[in-house]
Amino acid sequence: MNQPATLPADVQPSPSLWSRAADLATRVISDNVLTLVARVAIAAIFFLSGRTKVSGFLDIKDSTYVLFQEEYHLPLVPPDLAAHLATYAEHFFPLLLILGLCTRGAALALLGMTTVIEIFVYPDAWPTHLSWAGLLLLLVARGGGAWSLDRRLGLR
Repeated sequence: MNQPATLPADVQPSPSLWSRAADLATRVISDNVLTLVARVAIAAIFFLSGRTKVSGFLDIKDSTYVLFQEEYHLPLVPPDLAAHLATYAEHFFPLLLILGLCTRGAALALLGMTTVIEIFVYPDAWPTHLSWAGLLLLLVARGGGAWSLDRRLGLR
């Protein structure tokens, strides 16, 4: 029967290539890099969505109202109000994320919006919404990181 080779107590096995690569990635890619990338990535998604709802600076398009009246069907919120809230939220909260200001609150607001979109608007788009939730949950849990106004201002 084959017995595993034993090493003397003072000799450690050399780490595998995979382990060395993982250690390098851990040293090079800090939480601050991850939170910055998450902030920019999710902010871009929501901000660009918000830009499709307006013309000019923040003039809501007629087509936006039509979407909320005929396609989105949100419960409890009148379509015109929902159009305004969603459009302004998709501009305001991404801006906060880019700045790293009130990061946890902005991420939580967009996570709530993602949940509403998933449940009431596009329930079959859960793979996309799950990826958004992953980025947003990282920001809720870790905050904006060292490269954020939250950190500069001493906010959690």
